[in-house]
Amino acid sequence: MKLRKGKTKSILDASIDSALLAVEIYNKPRTTFRSEGFITMMIMAWTRLFHAHFNSTIGDRYYYKKKNKRYEIVDGEKKAWELSTCIKEYGKLSSGVESNLNFFIKLRNKIEHRHIEKREVDTLIFGECQSLLFNYESQLIDFFGDSYSINEALVYSLQFSQIRTRQQDKANRSALSKDLADIVSFVEKYRNTLNDDTYNSPEYSIKLIQIPKITNTNRADAAVEFVRWDALNDEDKAAYEQLTVIIKDKTVRIEAANVGRLKPSEVVKKVNEGLAGRRITQNLHATLYKIFQIRPPNGAEDPFDTNAEFCLYDETHNDYVYQDAWVHFLIHFMQAGALDAAALREIERSGEKLNIEQYRI
Repeated sequence: MKLRKGKTKSILDASIDSALLAVEIYNKPRTTFRSEGFITMMIMAWTRLFHAHFNSTIGDRYYYKKKNKRYEIVDGEKKAWELSTCIKEYGKLSSGVESNLNFFIKLRNKIEHRHIEKREVDTLIFGECQSLLFNYESQLIDFFGDSYSINEALVYSLQFSQIRTRQQDKANRSALSKDLADIVSFVEKYRNTLNDDTYNSPEYSIKLIQIPKITNTNRADAAVEFVRWDALNDEDKAAYEQLTVIIKDKTVRIEAANVGRLKPSEVVKKVNEGLAGRRITQNLHATLYKIFQIRPPNGAEDPFDTNAEFCLYDETHNDYVYQDAWVHFLIHFMQAGALDAAALREIERSGEKLNIEQYRI
């Protein structure tokens, strides 16, 4: 479909320009604002893509209206739907695409007022960034046809160093700024809310393996081949795992550690099974997670702000699930008997909080 000049084409051209600028920002070798710039421009590209689609299909009904049916006006302009509203109103995206977009909407909100200078975030979310771009082009073609294919891609940056040792990784993480640590924590928590099908979908995150070619029969071949991780069989995965750099920071082994997520009633049951004589109730469990601050209160602005070692936010069901580590902590804490139920409830009423690190065994 070739659009004539007009509002739809103008919006679409702005969308494509935003996507191209996002790629240009990401691929500049000395860019220190890489992730922030890429995310901001891609959110803008996606938003304008939806606006172009809506303008061509439903006219100007993608603007907010007040109860009196008049348009909401911001700085003299009609207020158009944000990306999250566009996604909801369109309602036809796959789970992988929608989860990828929601990831970046939330991440954009977190980095909006922070300047992250380190490159750890770039590496951490490389797969999600690549999928965000691929999904954009696919949706662009779906809306307006093959003639609008961009044929651009992110280039995996050249690396100066060998694979880092565990000690180097540990030292590097310890030097992270608080802002960066918060971002890394958010990424890990968000990924842990996804089911296996969504997380493993290339629409959510492209998982690639970098295979150095030691010899080439055809000297015109590229020196490095990228292989899609999801396209490999189990045997190949096991072999490549020993030889390659996996461009992701989360693997199946990490995800498997979080399979046993527990509802509050299951936590209470397991804790009581592990206690000799003493018991806790659902109400006392609520008191404990509040005073140890392992999850935010109901209705909190950021429901993902949990202590991920013990508790995770389940976005799909809008509630919280708990890890086995929380059960183990509670069993040992209650067995120690330093504080009884009455004392714990008094602490809750006073608003005092306990540092969970001081009560670990």
